[in-house]
Amino acid sequence: MKSKLFSIMITFCLTLTFTTNILAQDSSKWGLPEGAKARFGKGDIREIKYSPDGTKFAVASSIGVWIYDAQTTEELNLFTGHTGLVSSVSFSPDGSMLASGSNDNTVRLWKVDTGMLLYTLTGHRHGVLSVSFSPDGSMLASGGNDDIIRLWSVSTGDLIHTFQGHTNAVVSVSFSPDSIILASGSWDNTIRLWQVNTGDLIHILRGHTNSVLSVSFSPDGSILASGSHDGTTRLWKVVTGDLIRTFKGHTDRVRCISFSPDGNTLVSGSWDSTIRLWNANTGTHIRTLEGHTNSVCSISFSPDGSTFAIGGNDNNIHLWHVDTGTQIRTFEGHTDHVRCVSFSPDGNTLASGGGSWDSTIRLWNANTGKHLRTLKGHTNSIWCISFSPDGSTLASGSADDTIRLWHVNTGNHLRTLWGHGDDVFCVSFSPDGSTLVSGSNDNTLRLWNVDTGELIRTLSGHTSWVNSVSFSPDGSTIGSGSLDGTVILWD
Repeated sequence: MKSKLFSIMITFCLTLTFTTNILAQDSSKWGLPEGAKARFGKGDIREIKYSPDGTKFAVASSIGVWIYDAQTTEELNLFTGHTGLVSSVSFSPDGSMLASGSNDNTVRLWKVDTGMLLYTLTGHRHGVLSVSFSPDGSMLASGGNDDIIRLWSVSTGDLIHTFQGHTNAVVSVSFSPDSIILASGSWDNTIRLWQVNTGDLIHILRGHTNSVLSVSFSPDGSILASGSHDGTTRLWKVVTGDLIRTFKGHTDRVRCISFSPDGNTLVSGSWDSTIRLWNANTGTHIRTLEGHTNSVCSISFSPDGSTFAIGGNDNNIHLWHVDTGTQIRTFEGHTDHVRCVSFSPDGNTLASGGGSWDSTIRLWNANTGKHLRTLKGHTNSIWCISFSPDGSTLASGSADDTIRLWHVNTGNHLRTLWGHGDDVFCVSFSPDGSTLVSGSNDNTLRLWNVDTGELIRTLSGHTSWVNSVSFSPDGSTIGSGSLDGTVILWD
């Protein structure tokens, strides 16, 4: 088994500013820095929440918070200002405010109808992983990578309480319907129930054998549901802290859970790419919904309980009908972390390669930002992409140890080049386009015939990963750079 010693992540980090005429613009141009033409993609999806009236939902992403019309799929707004990816969002009970928690260690409160920033709440020492408004709207709870929960006054932005006791990151926080109890789930495998007005610890719920990734109260506040990295969903009696029942069926971690508004149905989403509906009263499995091509990371019910929205690592948003289990519509355009980008020789097309949760290459119109096509085939992160000199062929190198050649105009896969024994970190065409050179984590360079895909030769000499390769303009020399601290020139 290969040992991955490091992760390379290149993301589009765009510093954006809110503009009052945002609704009149193409969303790919909202709040762009000076001189930029368009934004390619909308960032990856971290969490989805319906507004209380069900007319819109908010999506926490790596570039900000997107606000969508729940019926038309139209982008309504983009809230920006965080300097890290946004991990969590929560609407106030009256729908007038939105809270966002970010890897930049802050919580922000926004006015939903205008996107105006109301407060920036600071105090967490590491990234904020979860935010939640109290049902009475007076308080906001935030949990973070610093193992601490903080309780804030919504009206003033002041810190009310700090809840300490977890021994690892707090991934999920949730208020009871009467705003009296706060539940928190942590990577320390426990759930804790806290008295909101005093900050006192009420119960520690033990039973999960791995991280608790999501907690949610039933509508009447008598039951708490939890989803865990151990693949189970559990129901707990809030008054006593006793375990009521355990739901088993998912084959991977349960990332998100949610009760229907009437409390009769519990929905769980998992890294096994499925959604399961359960009878919350009996524990009976109702149905399994399939359709995601990757893990499910967020669930939110519409206020009337007829539909729920799912966000996943396929970076699409799916709306499902609860009673029939049918998919209503899909929102597209979000992208995973971008590992690499490359312009076509004529400058009209931009190619981007996605991370391990995406593993696709996307082609964009470089002038308008319009998505042209998606190239699928790699089974792991795309580390490098390169256009041939005439722009007709695209080469991609991946953590799946392969190189793939693609026809740019059609998106068709031409061939796969096998031979490297580890991640392919760099690829480069010769000036005449006939030869491709690749560098790998296996410490070698390889030369390939572009027309046939045949291996021409293997160049050995580096004692560590080859991270960069380039042909000289006349095609007679190759330069390679490595983690061994050397650059080698090859004939």
